[in-house]
Amino acid sequence: MPETIPVPAGKGGGLPIKMLHDRVLVALRKEDGDRRSSGGILIPATAQVAKRLVWGEARGVGASCRQVKVGDQVLFSPEDQHEVEVHGEDLIILRERDVHAVAAERIEESTGLYL
Repeated sequence: MPETIPVPAGKGGGLPIKMLHDRVLVALRKEDGDRRSSGGILIPATAQVAKRLVWGEARGVGASCRQVKVGDQVLFSPEDQHEVEVHGEDLIILRERDVHAVAAERIEESTGLYL
């Protein structure tokens, strides 16, 4: 069943929303900002380094999503996103096909990598 997310509707309360089709609502990880190189050099989040994929947490999924569930960690390109603000938090909407990988406890098949 698709997840519904409460969204503010003016001052009178909130209206529930649900993600449609194959859309995924993602919250970025806090640690995906500034990072350090292996030599200890601080690399700001605004630095342009090759096309770097980022991790986020799926907060809502549409009914047509087959691989991503709410709470999963998803890997995606920051170029394939649309931003939206919900309750003062910046979230990202993308299509399930734009997700490159999913990390979750329920995944049984393994590539031998631990993310």
